[in-house]
Amino acid sequence: MKQFLGIDKYEWTKHAQFKMRQYGLSEQRIKRVIRYPYRSEEGIASSTVAVMQPASVRRTSAGKPAWSQEIWAMYKVVLKRRGNSKLRGKTIRIITAWRYPGVSPKRDPIPEEVLMEIQSLL
Repeated sequence: MKQFLGIDKYEWTKHAQFKMRQYGLSEQRIKRVIRYPYRSEEGIASSTVAVMQPASVRRTSAGKPAWSQEIWAMYKVVLKRRGNSKLRGKTIRIITAWRYPGVSPKRDPIPEEVLMEIQSLL
């Protein structure tokens, strides 16, 4: 796992780096999706969170938002030992990222207590 720009708050798996390159997504764009998600759901893997932002939002004639593409990121909050010290901190391990063509169906939302813990990290 690589840490872009030497920041300890996020860890990036090789798979996430590959998918970001494949879909033309930047590190900053994925961070923005994680910080300000339009929708959050439970991830497919255990203890993971999937977050989404529309790629570009247009307003319909009725004033409702509409989009043709979504950007998704899946991550996990992990305990991480930092350096040689015995201090532990929480980091966000970004597992994967992808573009979804169209509007995806809604699945299970995240429990409120998990959302509060994640917001405290950001």
